[in-house]
Amino acid sequence: MTPEEKKQLEESIINSLKSVYDPEIPVDIYELGLIYDVVIHDDASVYIKMTLTSPACPVAGTLPGEVEQKVAGVQGVKSAKVEITFEPPWDRTMMSEAAQLELGFM
Repeated sequence: MTPEEKKQLEESIINSLKSVYDPEIPVDIYELGLIYDVVIHDDASVYIKMTLTSPACPVAGTLPGEVEQKVAGVQGVKSAKVEITFEPPWDRTMMSEAAQLELGFM
């Protein structure tokens, strides 16, 4: 996979992540800053490290699977694996400027 192909695939993956929303906050998980890392391996398998807004998040059991399915469904992705972490813990400063504006934090 060329660097150009990886970049295009990463853009497609990010677009798919932007279609997944936290049910409690009307902002997608990417803009919320819940995605810590997206690694695209040469074999087109994808590793995503993400967090949740809190360990008690009501979708803790379903959101990682939804993210895996969305990313695995991106054309060119062979497989997807999501790892949940709480280090560092999420806070609102991790949100994009657009998300902070939308939620009235700026």
